[in-house]
Amino acid sequence: MSYIVALTGGIGSGKSTVSDKFASLGVPIVDADIISRQIVMLNTYAFNMIKQHFGSTILNNDGSLNRAKLRKKIFNDPREKNWLNNLLHPLIHQETQRQLTLLNFPYVVWVVPLLIENNLEHLANRVLVIDVTPEEQIARIMKRDKISQQEAKNILSNQVSRTRRLEKADDIINNHHNNLTLDETLAKLHQKYIQLGMNASQETHNK
Repeated sequence: MSYIVALTGGIGSGKSTVSDKFASLGVPIVDADIISRQIVMLNTYAFNMIKQHFGSTILNNDGSLNRAKLRKKIFNDPREKNWLNNLLHPLIHQETQRQLTLLNFPYVVWVVPLLIENNLEHLANRVLVIDVTPEEQIARIMKRDKISQQEAKNILSNQVSRTRRLEKADDIINNHHNNLTLDETLAKLHQKYIQLGMNASQETHNK
């Protein structure tokens, strides 16, 4: 299996931008958000369980899952949130492992927004944190999701603190508004991760 670099960061930090740039360098990407959407597609096991549990009020007109309605449903209800997490997390983990084992590249970028919140950092060889200030996060998600400042703050308050996330980081990308050196930083990290991946592979073969 490839050397795993877990890419994480708070909402609005620019994880997708950084992930896309790694992909453009030819790096395989395994994205927890994409997997979480795939496993709740129409008529999957998880979809049917969610529909049975919450009823048809969380569906779109075409019968597919309305993720925004589902988020709203569990946002202030810890019991329902736990129920959903207990259903989805094992399925996400299973599909993630399946995808990771298929890859043949010195390293893979594993995009996990809630890596620290869900205590998953031990599953990666290295943790890369995308960092921005809380003020920038709020401004970005207000613009992106067309929500109020208070709603944006509420979302932020449900994520781990910036300090704790940075404590878990092996590498940090400061993805601030006027970061003109992002491509240069990524190119250096790319070379570093290729070397780390090759070293890890060599050590495995030598055992």
